[in-house]
Amino acid sequence: MNKLIKIALSSALILSVGATSSFASADKGQKLFTKKLKKPCGITGAAMAGKHTQAEWAEIKEDGKGAEEIKKICPAATDGDVKEEYLEHYLDFFHEYGSDSGNVPAC
Repeated sequence: MNKLIKIALSSALILSVGATSSFASADKGQKLFTKKLKKPCGITGAAMAGKHTQAEWAEIKEDGKGAEEIKKICPAATDGDVKEEYLEHYLDFFHEYGSDSGNVPAC
């Protein structure tokens, strides 16, 4: 019985940590921006996100033009900096801190 409780609690802990990290994509996008795009772009995350409103970022994401828009704003970004696996996180970050959001990122 004791072993069963330990297994159940361990499973619950693993699932809660996994769920939390998957929902924190704006935070992950901020970290990725700082690591991958800040230096080549030469601007802060606030400046990058402030290029569009939240609605405009949402439309860019919906239209699947995230990589194009990032490269348009930051031509020095390489394909490795704008990988498909990063795009959702970048766009969630940019949406969260869009020009009309009133939020200011820490990067």
